[in-house]
Amino acid sequence: MNYESSFDKNAVLGTDELDAETIRKRRRLILSLLVVIAVIVVAFVAWRMMGGKKEQNQGPSQVPLVTVAVPGQQAVTKTANATGSLDARVDMPVGVLGEGGRVLRVLVEPGAWVQKGQILVVIERTVQAQQINSSAAQVEVARANAKLAENNLERAKALVGQGFVSKADIDQKTAARDAAVAQQHVAEAQLAQLRASVGRLDIRAPESGLVLTRNVEPGQVVSPGSGTLFRVAKNGEMEMLAQLAENELAALRPGVKAIVTPVGTDAKFIGTVWQVSPVIDPQSRLGIARISLPYNVALRPGGFANATIDIADMRASVLPESAVLSDQKGSYVYIVNDKNKVERRNVVTGTVTPNGLAINSGLQGNEKVVLFAGGFLNAGETVKVNVAKPGTTRR
Repeated sequence: MNYESSFDKNAVLGTDELDAETIRKRRRLILSLLVVIAVIVVAFVAWRMMGGKKEQNQGPSQVPLVTVAVPGQQAVTKTANATGSLDARVDMPVGVLGEGGRVLRVLVEPGAWVQKGQILVVIERTVQAQQINSSAAQVEVARANAKLAENNLERAKALVGQGFVSKADIDQKTAARDAAVAQQHVAEAQLAQLRASVGRLDIRAPESGLVLTRNVEPGQVVSPGSGTLFRVAKNGEMEMLAQLAENELAALRPGVKAIVTPVGTDAKFIGTVWQVSPVIDPQSRLGIARISLPYNVALRPGGFANATIDIADMRASVLPESAVLSDQKGSYVYIVNDKNKVERRNVVTGTVTPNGLAINSGLQGNEKVVLFAGGFLNAGETVKVNVAKPGTTRR
């Protein structure tokens, strides 16, 4: 009985110790499994974030579908944008041509159209009128003396055959007649000079055109030193002094078309480059292209305007603006290669045409360019291609 009791106690104690050790081993095993699972999960997440081999995890339904087009190349006009001031193409200053005097009347105002030779200002001429009257009387005296000398000569010639007048008398009377005629011509020239001087008292328009400014008032005394009294735009023609960079100026030639938009208006005026500056400002590195414009009330000298100038014709790919992306490195597009993988292609954009944005460099025209949603793609990504119908690139 004692033996059996002792054996049962030891058996019970051994079983308890075995269960505790088993529990500890199981706990360590479970913790090890949890650690391994956590490491696997972290490694998988890191692998996914690093973009490793996406195509192996993309099923056919997960590959993105993109719309592409082969833009080709077409004729486009390379343009340059410029700013500058407006002015009269031929700005004529008008001042006192004669001796001047007191202003009686001013006949035109700024904005008026005048004809060549039209009187702009009337100058007081009382003294000059009396001088003309005196000179005209002297002309009449000279004419009478010339006529008398001519009659005396004719009578002497009639008597020379009868021996009453000598040959010497004839020579004297001929000289007297010639001197009288010369005095008549002198008097007539002096009269014409006075009349021309009086005619120059009136200030007249040198050419037909538009009066821009007026700096004279009735009662004012003017003289050749009074400066500019009027400014007239010949034929009303205007121009824009467009400022361009030297590389753009080098490609520009007279005769090309330009579209000018004055600041503050939506109006557009078609002009022509008629002169390209032969010099470049050494400070700003800009030059001037002068654009001639027909008269319009919206074109005011001294105003500011923007211009779009056609520089040259070229061939380039044209894409919708949605296809062109940009970042810190510049403008770029995404193209799809023969393996249906996305590639980044840096481009240089040009002018905006009615069909889209011209690509000056970076494309040959035979690439498959992603048209839309390029911002959601990554270089190297595999895609499915949907070729756009003709005309899609013109959005």
